[in-house]
Amino acid sequence: MSVVRTLARPMLASSFVLAGLDKLKNSDDTAQQLSPLLRKAAASLPFQASEKTLARVIGGTQVGAGVLFGFGKFSRLSASLLTVVSLLNTFVEWRSADISSKEGRESRRNQLLKNLSLSGGALLASVDTAGKPGLAWRAEHLAADARKNASHLAADARRTTTKKLNKADKAVRRAVEHATGA
Repeated sequence: MSVVRTLARPMLASSFVLAGLDKLKNSDDTAQQLSPLLRKAAASLPFQASEKTLARVIGGTQVGAGVLFGFGKFSRLSASLLTVVSLLNTFVEWRSADISSKEGRESRRNQLLKNLSLSGGALLASVDTAGKPGLAWRAEHLAADARKNASHLAADARRTTTKKLNKADKAVRRAVEHATGA
């Protein structure tokens, strides 16, 4: 792992872990803030879940994914989860911000930019392969290598078949010449 990744992952993850802990500690406030979205989510789930429980799940997901990402474990998956949670938080905070004063509007804009920046960092981290090719690249190159090998095998088979046919043709001619007495 590069020095940059070793330093950057925990730095980026720390914000998510602290925000997740705050959501867990203040799950009533989180549930109230996320209430419009959580009501819709709770209604679409196949089981009963309260808004407070879903708020705790979001906070726990944020803490868990942040810790995993910070330690570099399952970093692409955890960064993807952090991106989703961050975008959800960005939307909710933007909608629920106080915009009745100039300071409120300015604070809303600053929070929006901060949250979008964190979401962008997590999104970049979710596609970071740490210098190793991703599955899509591997599959694409494996298919290209298989096509190349197949065409080489086909060419070798054609050459071998042509050689064998030429040898068989010569043998048949000799046999015909020998049988006719020439």
